[in-house]
Formats: sequence, C-alpha cells, structure tokens
Amino acid sequence: MSIRSPRTIIALGAAIVLLAMGVRQSFGLFLSPITEDLGIGRETFSLAVALQNLVFGLPLVGILADRIGPRMVLVGSGIVYAAGLWIASFVDSAVGIFAAWGILPGLALSGASYVVVLGAVGRVVPAERRSTAFGVITAAGSFGMFAVVPGAQWLLDAFGWRGALQVLAIGIGLIAIIALRFPLRPTVEVDRHLDEPLPDVLRRARSHRGYLLLTAGFFVCGFHVAFVATHLPAYLTDNGLPGFVGATALSLIGVFNIVGSSAFGVMGDRFRKRTLLSILYTSRAAVFALFLLLPLTSSTALVFGATIGFLWLATVPLTSGVVAQIFGSRYLSTLYGITFLSHQVGAFLGVWLGGRVFDATGSYTPVWVAAAILGLVAGLIHLPISDTPLAMKLEPAESTA
Repeated sequence: MSIRSPRTIIALGAAIVLLAMGVRQSFGLFLSPITEDLGIGRETFSLAVALQNLVFGLPLVGILADRIGPRMVLVGSGIVYAAGLWIASFVDSAVGIFAAWGILPGLALSGASYVVVLGAVGRVVPAERRSTAFGVITAAGSFGMFAVVPGAQWLLDAFGWRGALQVLAIGIGLIAIIALRFPLRPTVEVDRHLDEPLPDVLRRARSHRGYLLLTAGFFVCGFHVAFVATHLPAYLTDNGLPGFVGATALSLIGVFNIVGSSAFGVMGDRFRKRTLLSILYTSRAAVFALFLLLPLTSSTALVFGATIGFLWLATVPLTSGVVAQIFGSRYLSTLYGITFLSHQVGAFLGVWLGGRVFDATGSYTPVWVAAAILGLVAGLIHLPISDTPLAMKLEPAESTA
C-alpha cells in the first residue's frame, strides 16, 4: 500500500484521540444519574471508573502495536469501545457497571488513545519536531473534551443516561472507520538506524534512574486528571451549583488544554522537558490550593476549569518526548505504555479514593489536599531526571534474507 505522510498520520491519529478522549472525559457527568438510578454508592461507580483507568494503562496493547503495527489495534479498539458503551446502557447492577463501564472501555482506550497513536507518530516525525507533534495529538484529545462534553450533557438531559450512552456508542464507532485509513506499519523515517532487541531496551529502562523518576511523576498526573474529571461535576453540584457549571468547567478544561498542550509541546522542542514538567506539576499544586481556599462560586469553578485545563495534559507531549529522547522511537509505544501504566495506577487511586473518601466523610476536601501535596512532590522529582539519549546498537548494514 502507499506510504502515508507524517502529516496524514498525525491528522488521522488526532481524529482518533479526539473521539476516544472526548467521550472518555464526559464519564464524570454520568456519576450522579447512574448512582441515583441504580441505587449504588459513589464508591461503587468510582471503583468501576478506577478499574477502567487501570485496564486503560496496561502496556500490552502498546507492545502489540510495536509488533504488528497500529492499524488493526486501533480498529479493534474502536469496536470494543463502542460495544462497551452500548452494553453499559443496559446494565442494572454494580456487577454490570464493573464489566461494561470498567473493563471494556478501559481495554479499548488502551489501544485507541495516546500510547498507540503517539508511538506511530513518533516513528515518522523527526526528533527535533517530535514534541510539537505530540502536543498536536494531545491538543486533539482536549478539543474532543471541549466538543463532546457539552453534547454528552445535552444527551443526558434529552434522553437520560441510557439513551446518551447508546448515542455515544454509535459515535465512537467512527474510530474503527478512521483507523482503516491508518497505515499498517508507519515507515520509520526517524531512528531507522536503531534496532536493539526489546528485552535489552527494557533492561536499560528498568535501571535508568531518569526513566523511573519520570514514571513516578506520571503517577501524580493520573491521580490529578482522573479525580478532577470524574468528581468535579458532583463536587460542584454538592455545593449548590447548577449542573451546567460542571459540564462547562470540564469543557473549559478541554479548551484551555488545547492551548496548553500545544504551547508546552512547542516549548518541549526548545527547552528542557524535565524543567517544564517540574513547572507544570508545581503550578497544579498551586491551583488546587487556591481552589480550596477561595469561595466556591460559578465564577471560581469556571476559572479553575480554565486554569487547570492549561496544565491538564500538557504533561503528555513532554513525558512521551523525554522517553523518545532517551530511548529513541523504535519501542516508544512499549516504553511510554509502561510509563502510562503508572499514570493509570494514579488514576485508579484518584477516582476510587474520591468516591471512598466522600462516602466515608461526605466531603472531597481530603483528596483535594492530597492532590496539591502530590503536585509539589512531582515538581521536585522531575528536577534530577537525566534525559541524555542512550547509545543504541546499530542495524547490520545489510539484512539477511
């Protein structure tokens, strides 16, 4: 088949991430209606979303994409994603929520979002423009949040949560169609000379202090974004604000992260990525602290959404960029997938603890405080990261038949 240009691969990947993450970021809107309709506690719903995040982070799909190419992984993920949402619209118990809301979408997201798409893009974009390209992909996910979340709220109001999920399932099926246009195996225009066996690369990563610190810091990112995306709408309505404020705040997170992800992606090609990551996490800690200290009104909620949105997923192009900078792009889906697993373990805890603490205390305050403290810790541990590229083995001059 014809080889697609880097711009085409970026555009296709951006469209897939837009749909996948746009729908994913609307899940917090379903917390109140589902728990009230099924008569389950917030901890139960939160645990299902936490399970989804954990499955989302499994690196197996990234390894598969590195071995067989991204196209079939993306097609299969789109089908599974749509099936999970459709089945979830018919559940009537906590067990059904765990299976259809937790496992199936989580498995689909692991193959239809950043890990696989960034891995494919990283193999066709020159290293000096890689962070910028990753920023474009991340911004597309944020635009999906901006575009999909208000629509999901409208669907909830018009058709209830079951009907809304069915419409979203049909929409998410477009991922499989778009993925058919993806090349089977993107041609490696960059790092063509690097071809070290995966076990050797994994051993290098396991003993690389900078990679381990980067992975630990990404845990905090997952804790932050999953807690806010899932519990912010309920937190606002609990404090007397109308439902549209929560949806609008999530939408603003998406809008401003388009700017933030793009800006930090471009800066990542010009400045030390580890320094930018330290600034990002420390800034998040300050935003969380101010949100708790200031009076909660519609205005402060929307300002919070815009501010945290600017910092939201700007970590993605920088974190994946550091991984590619250190190890090259050959096994980027695998190595970034492992780092992303840490992100999703943090997401698991952020979502679950939010529901657990609320059911136990009637308040989200302890989790907001924990988020601020973790932000400060993450800001510190990124400072000593060594991001010097490692020397890899060279391909043989001629391959044997």
